[in-house]
Amino acid sequence: MASQIVREWLGINSFAPATQTKLLELLGKLNQENVDSLTILVMGKGGVGKSSTVNSLIGERAVSISPFQSEGTRAVMVSRSRAGFTLNIIDTPGLIEGGYINDMALNNIKSFLLNKTIDVLLYVDRLDAYRVDNLDREVVKAITDTFGKGIWNRALVVLTHAQLTPPDGLPYDEFVSKRSEALLKAVRLGAGLRKQEVQGSMIPVVLVENSGRCSKNERDEKVLPNETAWIPHVVQTITEVILGGSKSIFIDQKLIDGPNPNARGKFLIPVIAALQYFFVVKPIERRIRSDIASESRPSWEYR
Repeated sequence: MASQIVREWLGINSFAPATQTKLLELLGKLNQENVDSLTILVMGKGGVGKSSTVNSLIGERAVSISPFQSEGTRAVMVSRSRAGFTLNIIDTPGLIEGGYINDMALNNIKSFLLNKTIDVLLYVDRLDAYRVDNLDREVVKAITDTFGKGIWNRALVVLTHAQLTPPDGLPYDEFVSKRSEALLKAVRLGAGLRKQEVQGSMIPVVLVENSGRCSKNERDEKVLPNETAWIPHVVQTITEVILGGSKSIFIDQKLIDGPNPNARGKFLIPVIAALQYFFVVKPIERRIRSDIASESRPSWEYR
C-alpha cells in the first residue's frame, strides 16, 4: 500500500491573518501537550457539506465537489503539515442510499480506516434541515456499531449552511439551540448513550458556513450571523475535545469485525449451569427421594 502523501499546509495562508494567528496558537497548544498529529474523521449523510467542510478547514480545494455527481463509496484522506504538526482529515461518502444504510460505503470506510487512529469525529448535518427522523438515528447507530460508543467522547456535531435567517422570526441563537437539541437527542437515541457515557455530558455543536456568501468581520474573518469567527472556533473546539482526557480510537480488525455472535453470552454458561443445578436438578432429586421415602411398602417385604 502506498504511503499517504503529506503536503505542506499552504492553504492556511489563505485565511485572514487573525484566523491564521489563532490556528497557529491552537496548534502550538497541542504541541505543548506532545500532540504533533491529528486525524479527523468526517461522517454523516450525503449532501450535508462534508467535503466542503474539509476544504474550508484546509483552506484549499483538497477534495473535489460536484453537485451533479454522486459521492461514490470511497473515503479520501487529506494530509497537511505545518511547523512540525500534521493534520489528516478523512472525508467519507454519505451513509444513506435509497433510504437505507449504504453497507458498501460503510464497509469501504472500515477497510480504509484499518490500522488508523481517529482523534476526532466530525458528525456533519445541516443547520437548515428542520426535521430529525429515523434515518438520523440509523446513521448514528451505524457509526456506533462500527466504532463503539467511545467515539462520541471524541465527537463534534457540525451544522453546515449556518448563514441563514431562521423561520417564523425566531432569534438566530434560539433556532440553533432548538436544532442542536433535536439532533443531539437523535444521536443519544441512535447511539444508545446514557448521560454518564458522554464525557462532559454533552457533545459540542459547532456551526459552519462553507459558501462564498459567508459574511466577514472587520478583520476579514468568516463570521456567522452571531458574529462568531467559525473556522478558529471549530479548531478550538476540536482542541478542547482532544485535550479533554478521553482516548483516541484505534481501528483494528477486531473493532471492524465487531463482537463475535458465536461468543456472545458464553461467559454466562457456567452461571446458567449452576443455577439449573441448584434450582432445577437438586429440587427434583429431593422430591424423588421424598416420594421414595413416603411410599408405603408392600406386605411381602415384611415376610
